[in-house]
Amino acid sequence: QVRLVESGGGLVQPGGSLRLSCAASTFTSITTMNWYRQAPGKERELVAGITSAGEITNYADSVKGRFTISRDNAKKTVNLEMNSLKAEDTAVYYCNARANWGRSYWGLGTQVTVSS
Repeated sequence: QVRLVESGGGLVQPGGSLRLSCAASTFTSITTMNWYRQAPGKERELVAGITSAGEITNYADSVKGRFTISRDNAKKTVNLEMNSLKAEDTAVYYCNARANWGRSYWGLGTQVTVSS
């Protein structure tokens, strides 16, 4: 089992920035790391994804140019740098890890609130 723990969420004003981090117990057998988000009453949305080789697989259209996903294999972390935040970015952000044989792992999420 892969354990994922998110951190870095909080309250920020519109136009501000936050950096989310996801610490993984291991990167072994993980092919892709992703960030998802879910706002109250809305479906879960894929925000960004990155492969084990550091290739970007996805950026949601709504975050392109504002968010950056990266990973640090030595620290076994994946990060999401969020800039120019908007109220629409308010959501619980979840770290997700995809592994072989259809296995998928999730963190418990971290709240991001963008409000003036």
